[in-house]
Amino acid sequence: MRPSAQIYLRLLIRYLRPQFGQTLLLLSVLCANLLLQLINPLIMRRLLDSALAGGSVDLLTRLAFLFIAIAVVQQMAAVGSTVLAENVGWRATNALRRDLARHCLRLDLSFHQQHTPGEMIERIDGDINAMARFFSQFVVQILGNCLLLIGVMAVLFREDLRVGAAIGLFIVITLFVLLRLRNLAVPFWQRSREASARFFGFVEERLAGTEDIRASNARVFTLYRFHQLLRTFWQTTVRAELLGFSMINVAWLLFSVGNAVAFVVGASLFLSGALTIGTVYLIFHYTNLISQPVQRIAQEFEQFQRAGAGVARVQELFETESRLAEAPAAAVGAASSAGGDRAGPAGALSVEFKRVHFAYPTDAPPEERRSEDERFALDDFQLRLEPNEVLGLLGRTGSGKTSLARLLLRLYDVDRGCVLVAGRDVRLWPLRRLRSQVGVVTQDVQLFEASIRDNLTFFDRSVPDVRIREAINELGLAPWYASLGESLDAPLQVGSGGLSAGEAQLVAFTRIFLRDPGVVVLDEASSRLDPATDAYLESAVDRLLTNRTGILIAHRLSTVQRADRILILENGRIREQGDRSVLASDPSSRYHHLLQLGAQGLEA
Repeated sequence: MRPSAQIYLRLLIRYLRPQFGQTLLLLSVLCANLLLQLINPLIMRRLLDSALAGGSVDLLTRLAFLFIAIAVVQQMAAVGSTVLAENVGWRATNALRRDLARHCLRLDLSFHQQHTPGEMIERIDGDINAMARFFSQFVVQILGNCLLLIGVMAVLFREDLRVGAAIGLFIVITLFVLLRLRNLAVPFWQRSREASARFFGFVEERLAGTEDIRASNARVFTLYRFHQLLRTFWQTTVRAELLGFSMINVAWLLFSVGNAVAFVVGASLFLSGALTIGTVYLIFHYTNLISQPVQRIAQEFEQFQRAGAGVARVQELFETESRLAEAPAAAVGAASSAGGDRAGPAGALSVEFKRVHFAYPTDAPPEERRSEDERFALDDFQLRLEPNEVLGLLGRTGSGKTSLARLLLRLYDVDRGCVLVAGRDVRLWPLRRLRSQVGVVTQDVQLFEASIRDNLTFFDRSVPDVRIREAINELGLAPWYASLGESLDAPLQVGSGGLSAGEAQLVAFTRIFLRDPGVVVLDEASSRLDPATDAYLESAVDRLLTNRTGILIAHRLSTVQRADRILILENGRIREQGDRSVLASDPSSRYHHLLQLGAQGLEA
């Protein structure tokens, strides 16, 4: 896909408008630099003609010092324009990165499961890096160098119409050829960017799975795939580079022709007595000077081709729509009245699944797809939880337990039926408010290279330290926090030297407690707790479920002992449900049978 001129113009206006002052200053400095480049050759011509005519030493000295002073100011202007251009380019691309990252975070879960983190990093950062020069240099350099060409042609026509006509014809032919070549390499740069994204996505995944690769003795295969992807990346980039530099090579060839034309025309006019030696120098210098703006225009168009590939991929990402439509504006006020936007604690909320049928999209990862005879992850599922009720959800792997939590958070939409929170369809809740009222703790906790405070609050600086410490104390985690031996500002180490899996779970518990949701889902949250932190879990779970509706998804039967009701799922259907104490005492119930067998029956 080749982006249209409207897309380029829209990007320029959107991201350069906030920097209008700096962009205008950049254009002014650049124009001053170009004007000085036009003036200095005129001074040199006068110096040459005056020297050959026997001019005074005083005049020649003044002309020489003036030439040097203008050259110094010109270099200062060149440095200033470079600094301003870099500032403008980086601010524009950073704003574009922010908007693209925000857009990607709003996309549904199925999109993110089709794209690896490494690929997304390359698309959000790498593709936009290729556009930095487009924002900082393209328009300013094209406009500035076109003005320089106009100024040079005006001086040449003023000196001699024949010289001006000859050089003007050369410029027209050169620009025509360059414009014809401007989009030649765009498709090849786009393939290069795609190969780059695949390569870095592969690297990110393999680095994250280093231990598994070593344990499975898969290093040879991993290196083979690494070599394949890297070779493809290299081959596509070489092709794009060759085609991109063809424009510059053509420009250099045309410059050589232009210099030859200027030399022949100037020499013939000098020999005929029509021009002085100073004017011949002026013509030859201006012809060389013309090569600079034409060469810069050629370089900008070569960079423009790289930017074009980035623009196409960025625009493609912006045009990707989430499958989860946001709630209409009319529903926002109604959701707020249901408790979705209260400043204080919302209290426990009811949860209801009405005849829910749900199957993962056909482009979902293989492990989430169902076979033809087991099409639905949840099949005609019905459930109602009253406020403050706690449900223990049991079932084999793949029975649909996690799917239930994802639908409650509206990471996916149901195929048929509906999911209600506080009596309102989750599709009518604003996503931000829904997810502030439904808290989920999974067994995989994401920690950040940041302070303890930022890890606990998810970088929400509006949460006071007093509230954080109160949450830690209320959850009974004060001894754990004290064991860290640091303040809230201390960096939290991640990886092998950081928290254990169990301690990471405690961080997740604190995060949820600070949000104070009305519904809490603990999805295998206790499965990775080590004995040292298991004691903290018991009091933390009790406190977390106080005045909240709870769903405990578990493999371990001990986890659901605090549940009011038990529900056993099998192939997306309810196999059994009822009061926990009643089912436990009923010898014919599956739950009683599982209690007799222990956790082994649950995994069988």
